[in-house]
Amino acid sequence: MKDGFKTQKPQQPKWLLILEICTGAVVVVFIITAICTATRRLRPKSLAIIPWKRSVKSRDQIVMSIDDEMLKHVLRLSRQELEIACEDFSNIIGSSPDSIVYKGTMKGGPEIAVISFSTSEDDWTSYHELYFQTEVADLTRLNHENTAKFLGYCKENDPFSRMLVFEYASNGTLYEHLHYGEGCQLSWTRRMKIAIGIARGLRYLHNELQPPFTLSELNSSAVYLTEEFSPKLVDFENWKMVLSGSEMNSGYIINGGGFHCFPDSLDRRHTNVHGNTFAFGLILLEIVSGRPPYCKERGSLVDWARDLLDRTDMMCHLVDPELRYFKHDDLRVICNVVSLCIQSEPSKRPSMQVLCTMLENGIDTSATADLKESPLAWAELALSS
Repeated sequence: MKDGFKTQKPQQPKWLLILEICTGAVVVVFIITAICTATRRLRPKSLAIIPWKRSVKSRDQIVMSIDDEMLKHVLRLSRQELEIACEDFSNIIGSSPDSIVYKGTMKGGPEIAVISFSTSEDDWTSYHELYFQTEVADLTRLNHENTAKFLGYCKENDPFSRMLVFEYASNGTLYEHLHYGEGCQLSWTRRMKIAIGIARGLRYLHNELQPPFTLSELNSSAVYLTEEFSPKLVDFENWKMVLSGSEMNSGYIINGGGFHCFPDSLDRRHTNVHGNTFAFGLILLEIVSGRPPYCKERGSLVDWARDLLDRTDMMCHLVDPELRYFKHDDLRVICNVVSLCIQSEPSKRPSMQVLCTMLENGIDTSATADLKESPLAWAELALSS
């Protein structure tokens, strides 16, 4: 107080007050963000991938950590169990530079087919391990009478072992029956049943699973037959590109054990639906003609058959000469489906939902269809009535 009056403090401008408030708010937000980020980084890393879920942007990069918890609900078999089942791994039924396929019998259980990867521990990378896990998780999704039943896996480091175990279809492959002198066992009706079974399996994989599941190499060697000649689709070749290293440029290891990759490098099997459709058309041609996909005399089976497919008067030349009987109506349906499958523009090939319906509605595989093929069966039926 001076001379009885108060000295008034100069009033602060409003704009300065607003600036101070905004600055304070920004600082608080920055501090909170920093704390959240630090907390997140200190947490243990968990798996950041759902094996069958695609990224919205195909070129987005994802960081993933290898986590055994991912497979905790899948049957894990020991190497010793499989060694006993496969008779000391002596029963080899198939091989390639990257893998060996063994046949075995589980104690008190089913016959099995075991795919053992030939890659050594030194060559087995974090990418391979991650792909192995996603493959196991993906195979676990499959549950259909026309797909091979996945039973479990083996993962051990001493000795180094990575194996996939399937239920074995004991009647060999469709390729063997068609091209190794056993085609006589495949009557016309039996061939039609096999064709429809394959179509149903592909319809399940392509249309009933989300995302779709495709076979990397769909051919008659990937179709195994049961004792009742029911087809089972198996994909033993999916690892070829991975183990050969052609996929390794799709990602790289980062500090902390994570894997930095593009989603497409793990989602390859979900993208080749149209390729499977073409392959199905080729298998149908093999089933009908008994000819291999390629031979020196005629070249490509597709090229040889293309001129016959649309000509009703020439279709019969497609049929396997080993067959004593076939149905013209069935053959027309098959030729129509094949023509749709092998269109040069992939996007024009119908879905397996459409193709399977065409086969189911157009082909007779009933018991009477079997009788029509066998005069002896008709005679026996007449005598018993």
